[in-house]
Amino acid sequence: MRSYSNYSVRDLLDAFSSTAPAPGGGAAAALTGALGVSLLLMAAGIRSSRPNESADSSKLADATDGLRSLRPAIELLVDHDAEAYTSVIAALRMPAGERRQAAIDSAMRAATDVPLEIMRACRRALRHAPIVAEHSIRSTHGDVAVAIELARAAVRSAGLTIDSNLTMLKDTEYVRLVKEERQRLDTESAADAEDALGYFRTGG
Repeated sequence: MRSYSNYSVRDLLDAFSSTAPAPGGGAAAALTGALGVSLLLMAAGIRSSRPNESADSSKLADATDGLRSLRPAIELLVDHDAEAYTSVIAALRMPAGERRQAAIDSAMRAATDVPLEIMRACRRALRHAPIVAEHSIRSTHGDVAVAIELARAAVRSAGLTIDSNLTMLKDTEYVRLVKEERQRLDTESAADAEDALGYFRTGG
């Protein structure tokens, strides 16, 4: 499968709007998260280019390093989600029987693990958002706010993909563990997003 990172914007949008089963919602969630991280990096980079202004440069540098390492990982998850769901479709098309059910279970579990990883990665990105928001210059406040909303949307969207997949899984212990982590990641992400956006509401 060709990497979606090599697509033009138009070709990528065409891929999402096609009738092919992948890329779908999970891949879109990962792409949204990567866009959010990119905007946070832009704002952090502009702030760092103005060292004459007072700021805790070490905290901003650490946040920038963390975001820079996250972006390629989230980019890869666009492809991984599409690949995982392609495997689900292949399993569903197998002849009826025990092998088919085992293949479906395995593929659905993999297709659930990927959006869970998207949630984890975007949640880590949102941990850095309050620092970027605090130190961002006024002209980038709108960009940072959009970045936060995109990362938050990526977490929520990946969670919705997980919810849909879990209805097809019979491993109750796995389902329980995924539901618990999914809820925790969603709650923590919401708190970090609110903290970051609070800098703009209070004029901080």
